[in-house]
Amino acid sequence: MNAQRPRIPRRAVHGVLLLDKPLGLSSNDALQKAKRLYRAEKAGHTGTLDPLATGLLPLCFGAATKFSQVSLDADKTYRATLQLGSTTTTADAEGEVLLQREVNVTRAQLQAVIERFTGPIRQVPPMHSALKHEGRALYDYARAGIEIEREARSVTIHRIAIVDDDTAGAGDRWTLDVRCSKGTYIRTLAEDIGEALGCGAHLAALRRTETGGLTLGQALTLEQLAEMDEAQREAALLDADALLADWPVVRLGDEDAGRFLSGLRRRLPLADAEQVRVYGPDPRAFLGSGRVDAGELISTRLLSPVEVQGLLKTP
Repeated sequence: MNAQRPRIPRRAVHGVLLLDKPLGLSSNDALQKAKRLYRAEKAGHTGTLDPLATGLLPLCFGAATKFSQVSLDADKTYRATLQLGSTTTTADAEGEVLLQREVNVTRAQLQAVIERFTGPIRQVPPMHSALKHEGRALYDYARAGIEIEREARSVTIHRIAIVDDDTAGAGDRWTLDVRCSKGTYIRTLAEDIGEALGCGAHLAALRRTETGGLTLGQALTLEQLAEMDEAQREAALLDADALLADWPVVRLGDEDAGRFLSGLRRRLPLADAEQVRVYGPDPRAFLGSGRVDAGELISTRLLSPVEVQGLLKTP
C-alpha cells in the first residue's frame, strides 16, 4: 500500500499575491501550488488564464478573496503574438490547422486593420471557452464535435499597438499590445484581425502584463516562491485591500467601525461615492467596502471580526 501523504497544517493567510503564471498550467493548478506553499486555509484566483497563456495572475488569500471580483471586472493588458496565414480549430496554437493561406501583410496594412478593432466591438465567444451552455462548458461540446450557437457580446478594446514584426521572416508573425475590457477573448480578436487582413490568423502566444493597475513587473514565479522561506513569502504578499487601492478611503472611529461591521448604515459627513474602502482607527484595520449615498455610508462587502483581527496581527 502507498503511504498516505502527511496532511499539511493550514493557517490563516491574508493578502494578494501577484503570480507570474507559467506556460502549461491552468489557473487553478497554479493557485493550488501557491496555496500549498503558503499553507493557506482559503485562496482564490481573479480570472482564468488559459494553460497556453502566461503572465499576471493575482491570487487572493483569506480576507482578500472577498474582493476578487474587483480584479475580474478590471481592464486588462496583454502582449499577444499573432501567427498570420493559418487558422486553427481553437484559434490558438493548441488546435489543429484548418486552413493555410499566403501572407503578404505590411505594417501599414496591419495598422489600418487594428484601428478598425479599437473601441466598442462585438465578439462571438469561441467554442473552446469556459462559458456555460445548459450547465456544461462550451469546450466540452467542442471536444465532442458539437457546435453551439453563441450570441455576440459587447466588449471594448481601449488600445492596440504594434510592438514589432518578424523582419527575419515573411511578415507573418506580429506582436501586439492590447488593452481591453473584461470578457474580451484575445484569441477571437486575433482570428478576426486575420480575417480582416484576408489571410487568417491564430494566437501563437499570449502574456498578461497588467490588470487593474497591478503589473507583471511586481509578480513572482512559483519557482521563486518555492525558494523562499515562510517569512519571505509573507513579505511578498500585498495587503488584503490591494485590489481596491484606487478607491476613496473612509476612516471610522471605534464606535462607528463596530456598527459598520455589523451592517448598520451610518450617516456621516462624507461626499457621495459609488465605492469606498473602509478602515477602523488603526490604519491596518481594513473593514470592507461600501458606498456613500446621500451622506449615508452603506456596506457592500464586510470582513468578519476574525479577519480584521488577522490583519491587525500581520507584521
